[in-house]
Amino acid sequence: MTGSPLIVVLGPSGNGKSTLGKGLSEALGVPFEDADDLHPAANVAKMAAGHPLTDDDRAPWLATVHEHLADGAGTGLVMACSALKRRYRETLREGLPQLRFVVPDVSREALTERVAHRQGHFMPASLVDSQLAAYEPLQDDEAGLRLNGEEKPQVLVEEVRHWLARPS
Repeated sequence: MTGSPLIVVLGPSGNGKSTLGKGLSEALGVPFEDADDLHPAANVAKMAAGHPLTDDDRAPWLATVHEHLADGAGTGLVMACSALKRRYRETLREGLPQLRFVVPDVSREALTERVAHRQGHFMPASLVDSQLAAYEPLQDDEAGLRLNGEEKPQVLVEEVRHWLARPS
């Protein structure tokens, strides 16, 4: 990959987006942002109460995430963002052809276990199934890489670095 990397680490809650994103940020020397921090208060309250977000709830949030990605396009950015549906990813990629997606795939059981034992996060384990129901895996025509998210984070960082180093 030439230029500054612009990456979204995506998938359902508990798949390791933030952990991998922070590791990639450090390894690539670019900033990291977590899209969870960009949710409006109403979205956070809704999820904390155990209610899944609708597409209408997500639309302004995705627009904000896109703005942050566009702002980071020149210097590089790694963003952790669920981006569960293809159309969400298309929104994020609009005008950003260099944007790449990375997905740490994790079993439902591991997701539920991880979310149930997380400290200080608004997302309850009861919403894992709704996220999995909404999730549309990356398709072959999307600029992305799927990984075994149950591997150690450093192994995943190295896999992504090697992938990025390959000619497009």
